Amino acid sequence: MKSIDEVDIRDKTLFIRVDFNVPLDRNRNITDDARIRAVLPTINYCLDENAKIVLGSHLGRPKNGPDENLSLAPVARRLSRLIHKRVKFAPECVGPETQKIIKAMKPGDVVLLENLRFHPGEVKNDPEFAQQLMQGIDIYVNDAFAVAHRAHASVAAVTHYAPICVAGFLMRDEVRYFHRSMEDPARPLVALIGGAKISSKLTALVNLLNHVDKLIVGGAMANTFLKAQGYQVGKSLVDDNLIDAAKKLMATALEKGVKFYLPVDCVVADAFDSRAETKITPVQEVPENWVIADIGPATVTLFNEALQNAKTVVWNGPMGAFEIDAFSRGTQAMVHNVANSFALTIVGGGDTDVAIHKTGELQKFSYISTGGGAFLELLEGKQLPGIVALQEWHKQHPDA
Repeated sequence: MKSIDEVDIRDKTLFIRVDFNVPLDRNRNITDDARIRAVLPTINYCLDENAKIVLGSHLGRPKNGPDENLSLAPVARRLSRLIHKRVKFAPECVGPETQKIIKAMKPGDVVLLENLRFHPGEVKNDPEFAQQLMQGIDIYVNDAFAVAHRAHASVAAVTHYAPICVAGFLMRDEVRYFHRSMEDPARPLVALIGGAKISSKLTALVNLLNHVDKLIVGGAMANTFLKAQGYQVGKSLVDDNLIDAAKKLMATALEKGVKFYLPVDCVVADAFDSRAETKITPVQEVPENWVIADIGPATVTLFNEALQNAKTVVWNGPMGAFEIDAFSRGTQAMVHNVANSFALTIVGGGDTDVAIHKTGELQKFSYISTGGGAFLELLEGKQLPGIVALQEWHKQHPDA
């Protein structure tokens, strides 16, 4: 697929699908504008080329049409400050009033449409809605990797009605870095996988065994593997239905020659509470009524040693309940260890991204993906509808 700098956009009208699904507080103030800042390179490039920029995004999951609490109006105000230019806000994503605004645009103008999910056709991937979005548009740009795994109208169906379809700089970089990490990595390739539930990442773990040299598993999902090895894990979170699957995965890793690492000690607590009693124990000695809340210092050392010769590290998921200070040490230590490794380091968004921001070592990572769900689906080996749509368009228009 081509990226935006490979086509002529000067004086053209562009529809850029972005991901402005930002967190808001009770007063509808933006608490983290990282997703807005992530697409500034694409927007600023378009401004430099004197293009007319129409931005489309969703915010949250509105249930019954328009919801004032999920309006993108606060995003228009924040974006105006970030690009030092007035961003006009269209009160609807399609319709006569929106078309009037788009037709009146001059080169260098920026318009942000209201929440795309206010229209039922968005999540239904409705062709008619997609066609409406493309009215008056010369070039469609997908710069929303975080929703590339959604077959929605502004992500997939629109490519059938746009004269030209390209990727924005953020989408291009996401795809390039994933290719560098999984399809053509510098080896050894190490995957560090954490998080709460093995069920949400089992498919990814199975697929990773076909790519990685080492697989490190931490977080609550490691509990299921520990129990599969015969250890008692107290009242820790375990998916008993996947004990056999965990055994099979470990056996497959052995067959494929993939080094498989699990915690050897842990921080346990008598409750998931900041005031809980805690202590460090080997995984063989978890008290009967306690819970595993974090990896222990010996595990941090083990995992760090496994990273020492890595040339590429892919990380998705924290090592413990890091949102509680007493259980954040393992994740913090791994942030430091990965950040200071000599490897290409790629992080798969979500909670891991939050943990890294808290440590202040963000700049030491090679790349942090903006898409938790989309990144995880790539790890599972799936094709993302948003990326496939762009690739299919270029197959059909090889000379564009």
